[in-house]
Amino acid sequence: AAELEYESVLCVKPDVNVYRIPPRTSNRGYRASDWKLDHPDWTGRLRVTSKGKTAYIKLEDKVSGELFAQAPIDQYPGIAVETVADSSRYFVIRIQDGTGRSAFIGIGFTDRGDAFDFNVSLQDHFKWVKQETEISKESQEADTRPKLDLGFKEGQTIKLNIGNMTSKKGGAAKPRVAGSGGLSLLPPPPGGKIAVPPIPPPSSTAIANHVTPPPVQKSSNASGADILLDLDAPASASKAPASATTDLWGDFSTASSTVPNQAPQQSNWVQF
Repeated sequence: AAELEYESVLCVKPDVNVYRIPPRTSNRGYRASDWKLDHPDWTGRLRVTSKGKTAYIKLEDKVSGELFAQAPIDQYPGIAVETVADSSRYFVIRIQDGTGRSAFIGIGFTDRGDAFDFNVSLQDHFKWVKQETEISKESQEADTRPKLDLGFKEGQTIKLNIGNMTSKKGGAAKPRVAGSGGLSLLPPPPGGKIAVPPIPPPSSTAIANHVTPPPVQKSSNASGADILLDLDAPASASKAPASATTDLWGDFSTASSTVPNQAPQQSNWVQF
């Protein structure tokens, strides 16, 4: 796994000053005012890289890129990188060589923004390391927990109860169409027609109160209509009383006498 890890660059600053610092005499922290800030011991380029969970502060030559010193960091904030008490542009780092020897030196940036970027790059890296550690821990705890067996055992079945099922085919009843007269009629089948209800026959009271129109002069052109009128006349005469018919015709004859020389009109309609 260590061979598959690759090195990524977190931050690069072209100008950094390196100082030899006196040993710390108390626990009050380092102070940059105790250093010779006007005369740095070395000037070069700073590069912050990471490989796996470890970050590295590398001090390199500006021109050749040769490594001057390197400080591996396993935790931040920690003993490997410390801030000074009197400035935000200066830090104390612990450098190490290949033999295991270590020393504390001071570094400083001319621009305050460069110091801010250096600090943030280390914070972001170790924040990511913390998240990876928590995720790995949760996955290990999940592996140790007993797993639930949700599969069906041999011969085990389940029953599903699906409501609101009107038929096996899932078809719902068609709504009824309201017809005339307040009757509810089913819709016609495809390609069919709605049957019209039959007209009720006229009542006997309406036939008795019906008045037969006066006879019309017969002519050779209306022979068919006269036959139909002769068939209808006996039925009407048998229903109405003789006295009532005489009085009604008397009113019609009086009204017709007032009309001067009006020619008779032919009528081809039949009373049903």
